[in-house]
Amino acid sequence: MTNTVIQVENLSKQYRLGIVGTNTIRDDVSRLWARIRGKEDPTLKIGQTNVLTNNSEIRSEKSDYIWALKDINFSVQQGEVLGIIGKNGAGKSTLLKILSKVTAPTTGSVKVKGRIASLLEVGTGFHGELSGRENIFLNGAILGMTKAEIRGKLDEIIDFSGVETYIDTPVKRYSSGMYVRLAFAVAAHLDPEILIVDEVLAVGDAEFQKKAIGKMQEVSSGQGRTVLFVSHNMASIKQLCSQGMLLANGKILTNGPVGEIISEYLITDTKENAEWIRKNESNSEIFFNSIKIYNSKKILTYSIATEEDFEIHISLTSLERVNGATVSIRFENMEGVPIFTTSLNDTYHLKDYIDKGNFELIAHISKNILVTGKYKLIIACFISRIRLFDYVDKLAISIEDLYINNKDKDRLGFVIPDYKWEFNRF
Repeated sequence: MTNTVIQVENLSKQYRLGIVGTNTIRDDVSRLWARIRGKEDPTLKIGQTNVLTNNSEIRSEKSDYIWALKDINFSVQQGEVLGIIGKNGAGKSTLLKILSKVTAPTTGSVKVKGRIASLLEVGTGFHGELSGRENIFLNGAILGMTKAEIRGKLDEIIDFSGVETYIDTPVKRYSSGMYVRLAFAVAAHLDPEILIVDEVLAVGDAEFQKKAIGKMQEVSSGQGRTVLFVSHNMASIKQLCSQGMLLANGKILTNGPVGEIISEYLITDTKENAEWIRKNESNSEIFFNSIKIYNSKKILTYSIATEEDFEIHISLTSLERVNGATVSIRFENMEGVPIFTTSLNDTYHLKDYIDKGNFELIAHISKNILVTGKYKLIIACFISRIRLFDYVDKLAISIEDLYINNKDKDRLGFVIPDYKWEFNRF
């Protein structure tokens, strides 16, 4: 029998779009005056726009309000590690703040069974004037622990954080990385039933990130505690989490096994199509005009069957003859791991230049060896280690198992070689 520790029902969070709240009164007045005149917000940085302004999905009919979350329903079981993913502005941090009781929902309910420790941003719950040691006791007290309980964990926390040299120094003097180390160590070691971690681990170095992932795995699998983890690092999400939830525009798009959710997120991020067409002028001597993916039936699509032939058509313009230039296609899995690369040089060994003119390049992928899943394509034109002329990373393919050769779904790895077995009796 499963034990539900978090139950979220019909959860929504609405915010009012204010015209004040910048850093100074002067900026607030300028912002108000611009709004009255119907002008653009003068406090925005170059290239910045309010992405929520025209988003009807999260904006209510009354234009001064937006829904950061809308009708969220899900449950989390004891010992489950849930990865929450989505683009910036999807509502991930708002959801975690509600679960951590930092803010209240507008509608709906959240039922939590157990003590929560949250790490939502650098220095969460820390007082800058207090030392690292004093902040450990402060955080423990907030979690409802006694001094004796905290003392029992103190040495372990300090050792894990790696800031023992500065443990009696006020944390206002800590770097962001030291903040994260100590804050995570406190949150993970003070025995919470539920650990909530936002993107803050990205601040730490690679060694600490690996250490933190290991600790969260220990907390969940070894101690049966529940972890909610938000990150843009898909490799970390896949390594740590068993289940995933994809948010977009304040709503749950889908949830399920973490591998499927990651693929859904990243294939959506590549626009789920098999065609790229240049929209802006290029100032390079060589540039791509369009790139298209066709299956074995010459249909434009990103869905390719296992072991099916397919083609990648590249339209290219060269404004002058360029020596040493080539075009390559790199296939990556959805965690950014390169699977294989092919280039024009694989066929045209003797031609060491691209002439002036317009060209169509066709890469024929015969009997593709990729296992089922989603893959990203990186197409580049360059002179090796000298110059990059053009680069496109907006296309993806989905290899679908259509049971052409009845390959089993438990097969591990990235590729299926062209193999043959013999089965002899002797």
